[in-house]
Amino acid sequence: MPGPGDARQLIAQAPFAGLSSAEAQARLAAEGANRLEERPPPPAWRLFARQFESAMMWVLLGAVALSLVLGDWVEAAAIAAIVILNASVAALQEGRAEAALSALRALAAPRATVVRDGRPVVIPASDVVRGDLLLLEAGDVVGADARLVEAASLEANEALLTGESLPVSKRMVPEGAVVADERAGIVFAGTSVTRGQGRAVVTATGMATEFGRIAGLLEEADAGTTPLQQRLDRVSQRLIVLCGGIVIVILGLGLLRGEGALDMILAALSLAVAAVPEGLPTVVTLALAIGVQRMARRRALVRHLAAVETLGAAQVIASDKTGTLTTGELRVRSIWMPEGGGSVVRRRLRHAAAACCDADLRPGDEGPVIVGDPTEGALLLDAAEEGVSRPEIEMTEPRLLVIPFDSERKRMAIVRRAGSAAAGFVKGAPEMVLPRCASLLHEDGSSAALDEAGRVTILDTTRRMAAGALRVLAVAERSLPASVATQRLDADAVERDLTFLGLVALADTPRPDAREAVARCAAASIRVVMITGDHPVTAAAIARELGILPARGPDAVAGVLDGHALDAMGDAELATATERTSVYARVTPAHKLRIVRALKRRGLVVAMTGDGVNDAPAIREASVGIAMGRAGTEVTRQAADIVITDDHFATIVNAVEEGRRIFDNIQRALLYLLAGNLGEVLVMLAAVLVGWPVPLLPVHLLWVNFATDGFPALALATERAHPHALRRPPRLADAGFTDPPFLRRLGLAGGLIALVSLLGFRIGFRDGDAEAARALGFAVLVTSHIAWAFAARSRSRTHFGLGAFSNLRLLLVLAATFGVQVLLQSHPATAALFGLPPLSPGRWGLALALGLVPVTVIELTKLASGDPDPR
Repeated sequence: MPGPGDARQLIAQAPFAGLSSAEAQARLAAEGANRLEERPPPPAWRLFARQFESAMMWVLLGAVALSLVLGDWVEAAAIAAIVILNASVAALQEGRAEAALSALRALAAPRATVVRDGRPVVIPASDVVRGDLLLLEAGDVVGADARLVEAASLEANEALLTGESLPVSKRMVPEGAVVADERAGIVFAGTSVTRGQGRAVVTATGMATEFGRIAGLLEEADAGTTPLQQRLDRVSQRLIVLCGGIVIVILGLGLLRGEGALDMILAALSLAVAAVPEGLPTVVTLALAIGVQRMARRRALVRHLAAVETLGAAQVIASDKTGTLTTGELRVRSIWMPEGGGSVVRRRLRHAAAACCDADLRPGDEGPVIVGDPTEGALLLDAAEEGVSRPEIEMTEPRLLVIPFDSERKRMAIVRRAGSAAAGFVKGAPEMVLPRCASLLHEDGSSAALDEAGRVTILDTTRRMAAGALRVLAVAERSLPASVATQRLDADAVERDLTFLGLVALADTPRPDAREAVARCAAASIRVVMITGDHPVTAAAIARELGILPARGPDAVAGVLDGHALDAMGDAELATATERTSVYARVTPAHKLRIVRALKRRGLVVAMTGDGVNDAPAIREASVGIAMGRAGTEVTRQAADIVITDDHFATIVNAVEEGRRIFDNIQRALLYLLAGNLGEVLVMLAAVLVGWPVPLLPVHLLWVNFATDGFPALALATERAHPHALRRPPRLADAGFTDPPFLRRLGLAGGLIALVSLLGFRIGFRDGDAEAARALGFAVLVTSHIAWAFAARSRSRTHFGLGAFSNLRLLLVLAATFGVQVLLQSHPATAALFGLPPLSPGRWGLALALGLVPVTVIELTKLASGDPDPR
């Protein structure tokens, strides 16, 4: 924020005449455009190169090199194609998201009215320079940080900057004011004027504004690698160790048995390549891409592919309040009238409230749009429900006198012609309106004297409403003689002997779907934490209404931590406090950043949602950042991984569900791939140990990896989400794909596939014909691997329990793969490509019978275990 001396110097230059066009152009050239710095999008080659940072991609490149050493150019080309396709799809998705966000940013280019050469002109906000004189009125978006030199009933909505939902009163501030008052004399770039008029001299533009300083915090925020990247890297590292061990063991045992060195080297390298699930990156990319498409249909734009899966692992959703959990707009929540009132009094009250307004409603694409003060706009929307409209009032009851609101009187009055007489309408703070009331209204339209008991009741009701974080206004009216039009009346003459009509309670309302969404998070064992710049009482009241805090606590702000308390805490103390705190109030952008870091320090996967510039640093720091697309600012959208296009908190919960589906699909595809690879390794290892001929040649191993692994795994990646996916707790932040249940299933499936394959080889070897044995063993291995896909669909439910035809892609892929295998091994010419004799129909029947054993055993164990795990 510029110091008082800097501001005084700028004001002294030309406080009312503004700058000359020549001076403005010179400053624009010297200081640069009034816009936030925008990093250029990365070039396509960099997006492509970025995809090779994972260990899995390097494992695949190693598999390409080994295939080339083995002389299998087809396998090498296939794996290389997979690598290039995976990197291209991921890079293309990131590029498309950047382009879509650029389109969103282009929608929010504001304009500003400044004084140039002594007259008002409207210019792009990017052309505003320091020293410009801004002209401000209701409805304007402030073009730059500026110090007020004139202010008349000026209020500004600073929710995007501070998170506070109510407008802030602005005024000229004397020199030497304290910091809190200092801010009252400044209007900030990007905030909007809701009431009054003013003039202000620009003191900061671009990155020097408050918005710019917050954007600067983004440089120190770092989300780090995603849980998905960490899990895939761990899998890759273990595969590297496994491949190295396979080569050493197979080669060593073969040489000890007197096998040819070259043959054993080729066999060991082939098995090492076979152990690599080269289809996994494609499966991951496909699963994420499908998730991105599904989320786009559900109004969420995903900028980074891994973000959806990360959101599925979220243990905490830290959410801004204003505009995210709430609409960010004031609405009438309740109306209270003496003695309960009735329809007649309610209509009179709504009419009086609308008649005492300067705001207006204009048609919009999604309903009326408020122009002017949001409080008055809320009153007009409420009056419209009674069929009362301000344009109609202006036509039938034209204004005779306006006594504007000011911060000392805390009330406003408008006198209107009412037939042959006149009427005065007053609204304002109850404690300022009530002393000027002499009567109250009965349902039949008659009035009665307002006694002391009635006043106590009204004030008690006001306090009760205010304790619930409601903004309370009193509405009153009085009849005036027709001669008022020719008289000069002051405020005291109008605002006395009033008839009290009732109280109107307003508040920033929760979004209609927010409470249900919070409940769905609770059912999924996900904590929802509210972080807001609002007052603790307001924050606590909204949190209770949404279910974030218990409906009733020991006091009004139980479970709430404010900014002052945060400042007094060290990082370790704050990390401990996050365990018991669900609401943070009166916080700054730096506080939000600290809160997210403290949650991550506890090992939690944290999603941060928001729409304002004040949310951007925390969004960038979070495990996954989520921005609101409609109300969100440019800086916030740039910082986010996901942009919610409908601004609904419920869409975030839908994304969590989608993330869990993606993780489950990646895990089941990985299980399918690794179980088949494990079966191959065990077949080779067992044969070497017992002294059998090599049961699988390098070409067999490479074919299994190329044809049998990839396509069924891709089909598994399209499985639908379990309907109860949100009923289980989120995964731990450090949990990998290979948890104990995964390893048990992997061992069972891989062992059974190896067992039946060895049995097929042994049956075929009865006549001592190694080639015939390999033919049957190869057929059994492929068949059992294909059939195993049916069991890999779920951890606890059978294929028929899921629905025999619920994944038609999988059925078609498995049928096609099996058909190709039968054709290849049944015709002499194609069978010769594998160095094998063709299989007879009888041998194919045996291969099919043996191949169905593993899937049958695994499905029966599911029925016996009764595991309720919804995966």
